[in-house]
Amino acid sequence: MATAPSPHGPLAGVRVVELAGIGPGPFAAMLLGDLGADVVRVDRPGGTDLALDPAFDTTNRNKRSVVVDLKEPGGADLVLELVDRADVLIEGWRPGVAERLGVGPESCLSRNPSLVYGRMTGWGQEGPLAPRAGHDIAYIAVTGTLGMIGAPGGPPAVPANLLGDYAGGSLYLVVGVLAALHHARADGTGQVVDAAIVDGAAHLSTMIHGMLAAGGWQDRRGANLLDGGCPFYGVYETADGGHMAVGALERRFHDEFAALLGIEDLAAAHGDTARWTELREAVARRFRARTRAEWTDVFEGSDACVAPVLSLREAPSHPHLSARGTFRDHDGLTQPAPAPRFSRTPTTIRSAPARPGADAEAVARDWAVPGLAARASHPHRKAPQ
Repeated sequence: MATAPSPHGPLAGVRVVELAGIGPGPFAAMLLGDLGADVVRVDRPGGTDLALDPAFDTTNRNKRSVVVDLKEPGGADLVLELVDRADVLIEGWRPGVAERLGVGPESCLSRNPSLVYGRMTGWGQEGPLAPRAGHDIAYIAVTGTLGMIGAPGGPPAVPANLLGDYAGGSLYLVVGVLAALHHARADGTGQVVDAAIVDGAAHLSTMIHGMLAAGGWQDRRGANLLDGGCPFYGVYETADGGHMAVGALERRFHDEFAALLGIEDLAAAHGDTARWTELREAVARRFRARTRAEWTDVFEGSDACVAPVLSLREAPSHPHLSARGTFRDHDGLTQPAPAPRFSRTPTTIRSAPARPGADAEAVARDWAVPGLAARASHPHRKAPQ
């Protein structure tokens, strides 16, 4: 007889210590929490530099928080007691900071040899820029990935901080942590995972580098198959100022696209680059003739590979995303649901964003670290200057 699916997620039973930071580190810890891990975020007195009310910081969902001042006597010892009981630690500080505070890899692994110690930085732990400050945009700039994005003749387009911080950073850290955790459970040996945004962002462009070497990609913006350089892979404005995204790459999809758009006479231009300017102008002209909603109806149910470009507030109401539950409402906050999905160990949003220090007593009990409970009554005290 088949057993019922576990409600706790595939990482149920895994314990994670997150040393509080901003950006890709918290997102990586959130993803582990979404997958069922017990994530304890060690916040600093006074919080981080992120100017966001903790009640709305959804990257801290599915976590619990304690406040520890690592600059105070005994602070590092409390964190090391958590480390003794943890499977994973994540930190996102500049190289050397964790070591100076007494919670670096050597200190942690000497106490817990099977620990996976995940380090999240922009530049990595070594190299001439390793000690320098930076943000997503600088990391993707030097890897060539920022320079790929945007219209020809104009500056590169900034892809928010999705490409560097989260794709090249958080996701690579999580992949590394899970691989190292698998290894640690096989032979009992932990290790350090050095996840650098520059490494991950560069790795994302692996296929493009192959195309470049083969002569199938030009090293400039808006001149290639997947960067808006061809007329059937790009974005077009509609009559009401909205936009439609077109991805009709294959000929069979392009033929359906051309028919629905009303330019069947230009379908043959798909494979004739000399006619791409003519085709682009015709496509743009047709899209400007109707509103976004009207074109959405035209392409609904087709294989033309066309979709409306929605805003962040519009996206949760899209019929397909609504049917799948891609977005969820939890405690009044609309947010993306955990991903990916699992048939045997489904994931869920179990808790609202952790408030700094709010879980000290529960963590002290569950992780058997009594000293944390004493912090519960004054979680926001400032570190001595």
